[in-house]
Amino acid sequence: MSEIRFESVGHRYGDRIVLQDVDLTLTESKIGVVGANGSGKSTLARMINGLVAPTAGRVTVDGLSPVGHGREVRRKVGFVFTDPDTQIVMPTVAEDVAFSLRRSDLGKTEIAQRVAEMLCRMGLSDFTDHPAHLLSGGQKQLLALAAVLVREPAVVVADEPTTLLDLRNARRIAAILATLPQQVIAVTHDLTLLETFDRVIVLDGGRVVADSAPGEALRRYRALCDDAEPAHG
Repeated sequence: MSEIRFESVGHRYGDRIVLQDVDLTLTESKIGVVGANGSGKSTLARMINGLVAPTAGRVTVDGLSPVGHGREVRRKVGFVFTDPDTQIVMPTVAEDVAFSLRRSDLGKTEIAQRVAEMLCRMGLSDFTDHPAHLLSGGQKQLLALAAVLVREPAVVVADEPTTLLDLRNARRIAAILATLPQQVIAVTHDLTLLETFDRVIVLDGGRVVADSAPGEALRRYRALCDDAEPAHG
């Protein structure tokens, strides 16, 4: 597994503090990140491959800064967004997956083979020449995941990948993420996804307030949510 380090990390948007004093070393296979909206969890996830740069402290992936060594880190880290439409860039399903390999040293035959294998793995073999943007929501998320996995990254960061999906497709994506051989860091509100993970980190107000095995961390998160509920009566 890769070693992802957050050292005294902070981040501001103008005067708003999004993250503060985050110190983490991530080496486990499956890591979940939870928190209320605005807690800083997506910002934290995006720092891992350089989509967001810290305004204080530093982030490293196997000793490399995602900001200073962006190309090398992006080879290691694949990122799956909440909305797959932000990742789909080519007209057809097969072309979109192949696009991820455009800078590889693979020949056309090997690229075609790898794309076919990945589409089979994602259950999209029957949609090879289908217009990518006409897929269902669940199929689009499977396509976005396929386009990330075909590059064989060491780390997969998924930022709320099931939020826009119905229950059936959410469960399918969750099952795939939970069984990947790669190191997975999943930002999610789907707490059932995290029950089999190795570690869960809870953010609140930009700070890490719990960091443990899923049972204890999720109990802390549920307690935070209960405390935030408005009183009635």
